[in-house]
Amino acid sequence: MDTRPIGVFDSGLGGLTAVRQLRRLLPGEDIVYFGDTGRVPYGSRGHDVIVRYAQQDIRFLLSQNVKFIMAACGTVSSTYPSAEAAQLPVPYTGVIGAAARAAAAATKNKRIGVIGTAATIRSGSYATQLKDLVPGVQIFARACPLFVPLVENGYVNGDKVTQLMIEEYLTPVRDSGIDTLILGCTHYPLLKKMIGNFVGDSVTLIDPGKLTAIATATALDDLGISSGRSTGGTTRFFVSDTPDGFAKQERLFMGSEAGGPVEQIAIETY
Repeated sequence: MDTRPIGVFDSGLGGLTAVRQLRRLLPGEDIVYFGDTGRVPYGSRGHDVIVRYAQQDIRFLLSQNVKFIMAACGTVSSTYPSAEAAQLPVPYTGVIGAAARAAAAATKNKRIGVIGTAATIRSGSYATQLKDLVPGVQIFARACPLFVPLVENGYVNGDKVTQLMIEEYLTPVRDSGIDTLILGCTHYPLLKKMIGNFVGDSVTLIDPGKLTAIATATALDDLGISSGRSTGGTTRFFVSDTPDGFAKQERLFMGSEAGGPVEQIAIETY
């Protein structure tokens, strides 16, 4: 048994969709979440800046004595060097692998769409894994840079501006004949209903945060570092901007799983 917390981080609040799934799957585990709300979004940043931010985020989580780190951020997952991740003192996972495997299993016509931040799409990380998993796959990728700020500001429930952006970004992806679409940013599941309505019931939507939470639960057991508890897990939240308004946004992302103390930290010092 290992009662140290699981560490989760994201460029902002999108990673809370993964925390919500972890809370449901692992009610006895403690979780420490860091959302870099003072520097969101990461997706428009350059490679070196994203890596530096990820390094600081990871150092903060390690200072909290975590036993496992999840980068619940598509941008970081597609940018942070795997060789560096392998040298961390605790197990680490991003959100790319689980989503790519699920998309490979779901597709019937080998036409897969990928949407994400500019950095995620530019990295080609999903394309690299999908080509290994599905010989002959055709990938239709599109950066959706405005989705993150729209979600962070609560424009998720049928708002006209969000609908217009979905149509702008996803029309060519939908019209390419995909049967599977990876929501390649953990903010995007909050737009799942709107996106699903637009692309149609014939397209399977892949939620990387949910799938990575499931993979994390399995990994804890496989590594022998689960807490051994079935109830009583706690969640602590840390942000890099003022916590004002966090409770409202937390409820948006986590629903009934919301709750827990929120503290502002100076992430640049890590």
